[in-house]
Order: sequence, then structure tokens, then C-alpha cells
Amino acid sequence: MRQNLPRVPKERIAVLIGAKGATRRQLEQQAGCKRLVIDSDSGDISVEWPKTGEFDPVKALKLPDVIKAIGRGMSPEKAMQLLQDDWFFEIVDLRNFVGKRQNQLRRVRSRLIGSKGRIRRMIESLTGCEISIYNSTVVIVGDELGLAFARQSVEMIASGSEHGTVLSMLEKGRKRQRIEMRSLDAIETVEETPSGEVSFAELVPGLDRVAAARKLKAAQVNTDDEEEVEEVMWLSDDEEIAWEEE
Repeated sequence: MRQNLPRVPKERIAVLIGAKGATRRQLEQQAGCKRLVIDSDSGDISVEWPKTGEFDPVKALKLPDVIKAIGRGMSPEKAMQLLQDDWFFEIVDLRNFVGKRQNQLRRVRSRLIGSKGRIRRMIESLTGCEISIYNSTVVIVGDELGLAFARQSVEMIASGSEHGTVLSMLEKGRKRQRIEMRSLDAIETVEETPSGEVSFAELVPGLDRVAAARKLKAAQVNTDDEEEVEEVMWLSDDEEIAWEEE
């Protein structure tokens, strides 16, 4: 099966092919295709796939985005992460924010990159995404949650927001994610006991409730703070466990 892929700018063709075709071969191997055909003159690209059932259809759907990302300035190594099931692709057109004026596009690109690339690296670090800024576009690849935060950050900066405001938003978002993850970790899955057997929790009424509350509290403790650690080791005034013999 033959599939046409997005055209790549001529200045990016060499990057896509790689030294002695190394990048093209790597892409063919990771995508599971038979052959990647690149026209060095026009930038046209097509791919030949094996017979149906002999390749991953999800990778066939994602390969066009990989080519787009490489064509828009992203390194092939970073772009190929898109072949993972849980990684996705976003592209932001800066002209939608500042028009086609080159001086304005340069200004926005500079703000997104920051001094020595600092702002871009911080956004990547806080969202877990990869970002490429090329001409009038910004390419973002990452998982679903990180992608949403990264896109919001790019759009806020392109709209004129201060760097501090954007980074603060990302920090709060990351803290909120940590709390949600800790809360999920604190939820205990109650397994059904075999018929005729009595669980320990049934012998000690209230144990499940207290244990869940203390586990959630412990998950929110800063382990580097000795006072917090010591405090969580003691029962609170309102904590009481009652039990009785059968």
C-alpha cells in the first residue's frame, strides 16, 4: 500500500534523510514501513506499507505528523516519539496572533525561546513536551495533558502575557497534578474476601476509614521536613479505633 505524506521544505530534506540515509532507515524501522520515498528536488514524500495486517495502522496514522514535525524544525529523534500511542501533535500558527509582519514574528519567536533558550526549556520541563519554533509556526509533541498546558503557554506568550505569569500557571498546574496523583494513590482497592472468611478490617470497625485518611495525609507530607514527619506518626485527637470480640 502506498501513502502520500506531507511535503517537506527543501532545507529540511537533508535532515529527514540523514547522513548516508541513516535517519530515513531509522524512521522506516520504527514506523514498520517497507520504504520511505523522498524526492530531494520537490520535497514530495510517500511511504510504502506492507500488506494489511503486517503493519501497525496507528503508526500509519501518526507518520504524517512525524513528517510535519520534522519539516517544521523538530529533530527527527524528538519527532519520532510521536509514534508512541500516547503522544500527540499540535501546531500553533503565530500569524494568528501577530499577523504576517516579520518584525512581529521575530519578536514573538524571541519571547518564546527566551535568553539562551531558557523559556522554551522551562516550558518543556514543566509540561514534559518537546517544542520546535520554526518560521511562523510552533510545533509541540507530547502526551495529552502536557500538550494542553504547552499549547496554552505558547498562546499566552504569543498574546503578550508575561513570562512569569505563564510559568506560574504551569507550576500551579504541575502541583495540582501531583495532588491528584497522590489522591489516586491513596485510594485503596477493596478486594472481596472468599466466602465464609472474615477480613481483618471487618474485625476492627472503622479501620478502613482511618487507614485511608492517614494514607492521604501521609501522601501530602514533605518527607524532608522532620516536624511534619513526626507529627503524622501520632494519632490526632479525633482519631479512635474501636474493636470488639465476636
